[in-house]
Amino acid sequence: MEKLRFAELGLSPEILKAVDKMGFEEASPIQTAVIPTIMSGRDVVGQSSTGSGKTAAFAIPAIEKVVVEKKAVQVLILCPTRELAVQVAEETGKLAFFKRGVREVPIYGGQSYDRQYRALEAGAQIVIGTPGRVMDLMERGALKFGDLKLVILDETDRMLDMGFRDDIEHILKAVPEQRQLLFFSATIPRLIQDLIKRYTRDPAWIKIDSVAQNAPQVDQIWIETDRRSKIEALTRLIDVHDFRYGIIFCSTKVMVDDLDEHLHSRGYQTDRLHGDLSQTQRNRVMDKFRARAFEFLIATDVAARGLDVDDLEVVFNFDLPNDAEDYTHRIGRTGRAGRSGRAVTFVSGQEIYKLQSMVRWAKLNIRRGTVPSLDEVEEARTSVFFERIKSTLEARNFKPHDRMIDRLLDQGYASTDICSALIHLLQGGPPGATAAPAPAAPTPAARTAPAKLPPGVSAFIPPPKTAPVTAAPAHPSRERPESAEHREEAPPVAAPAPKAKHDRPARTGQETGMTTIFLNVGRKQLVTAADVVGKIAGVTRLPASAVGAIDMHQRHTLVDVTSSEAAFIVKKLAGIRLKGIALEPSLAGAEPK
Repeated sequence: MEKLRFAELGLSPEILKAVDKMGFEEASPIQTAVIPTIMSGRDVVGQSSTGSGKTAAFAIPAIEKVVVEKKAVQVLILCPTRELAVQVAEETGKLAFFKRGVREVPIYGGQSYDRQYRALEAGAQIVIGTPGRVMDLMERGALKFGDLKLVILDETDRMLDMGFRDDIEHILKAVPEQRQLLFFSATIPRLIQDLIKRYTRDPAWIKIDSVAQNAPQVDQIWIETDRRSKIEALTRLIDVHDFRYGIIFCSTKVMVDDLDEHLHSRGYQTDRLHGDLSQTQRNRVMDKFRARAFEFLIATDVAARGLDVDDLEVVFNFDLPNDAEDYTHRIGRTGRAGRSGRAVTFVSGQEIYKLQSMVRWAKLNIRRGTVPSLDEVEEARTSVFFERIKSTLEARNFKPHDRMIDRLLDQGYASTDICSALIHLLQGGPPGATAAPAPAAPTPAARTAPAKLPPGVSAFIPPPKTAPVTAAPAHPSRERPESAEHREEAPPVAAPAPKAKHDRPARTGQETGMTTIFLNVGRKQLVTAADVVGKIAGVTRLPASAVGAIDMHQRHTLVDVTSSEAAFIVKKLAGIRLKGIALEPSLAGAEPK
């Protein structure tokens, strides 16, 4: 379908200025077709796939129809989830930025009633909400529709799938008879057709071909693997392709939490998003993800719709989605706005027949892939490391150390040997000829941290044998700390005699402002510093500065944490399982609970 520039759609200067500020010039096909039709006052049924720009298609004419002087609800937009409601409200606010007096408010369950009451009483003209909370506020008398002129149902098919049909009908019966009604949906099943027939008047049917909009730039791959090997397959793919920004979809909240824990312990920067998190926590996670404060968002399908995130490199379907539509919505998070992207789907056992059915129904362009071998992973990691050294040399982005190099050359060392020794140290090898034997080769998941020449070299040199192992928690940068499994750990300190369980050693000499906590797991349980860091970061979500030195022993571990957060960390870790053992944390030297 022909696309027009926004300036050709007869929009107000305020809207054109907002669109220009957002960086758009040309309207998408759904926007080109829908905006003039809505502006003409006709009911509309719009059908298009995810990522097609339909939010702006109905938000722009909705803003244009608002009478600024009238402080009452004039536009109602229904959405299936709070995430989508928040996204629609944010985009509506951006589009209405220069139209003074237009106010929008998202209303959804889990948010304070008082805040929503105040927004409605202040004269919000555009209400974006979930059906349950909208109906709740209607019955409380806080949401009145006397001046309502436009009703929009976004993601109608999903709202019906979630059981909102009765709520939707209750709301539609309560709105004025003389109003404009818009339906937007990726599919139009019989239930939606019945609603359209009952509540619209001569609607305009506008359908955008899903083939043209269904992420044509996404390279789609499926890989067959058993459930026990999924995490290994996932980390190998991440390392081979050096992915740094993506979403991993799981089918259950339990799987999200479990995968988040596993990837944290392997040194990946991740966070999670599912229905058990409060709205404040969800907003915080999404703000961090948009700011690239971590690399991979692990989510359930509750986040598949309404995520406003650009430039994703990859989407992983760790679990196969329920149907082809959920699959389309998941992979629609990457390859947007003409950019290329990748979508990888893991299939195990009988799921292959379900995938084949989805491919036939939705005509998916998906090819079969394989899990990279260990040799391929190692070669990829070596290539990435080589390119980082090369780019650093070309950019001259390092401090010269000619004097030290000259001293080594004067002592008869070959330049190639000097370089090899430095690379050995950068990759976490043990220093000195008397050091313990080199550790085993790193697993594919423990990617080499980005190479930085001095002064950053010291960050990759293991601590002296006499010092406790110090591990920094997950840092919100693109660098991934080397897994502690592959660092040389300090040997356990010989004790003069076994101590009673309650006679716990208290740390001495920790940094100012730090408190030591005791954990009832250690080397005997195969616990590593990375496991401890990942568990604290995953459970508490505290910043990197909250964790200090980690002193590993055979049957216990001492961890330095900021004194202000020590009690909180002890409380959050209590009962959490690490390596199958329930943690019993306490302040070092204190009586256990």
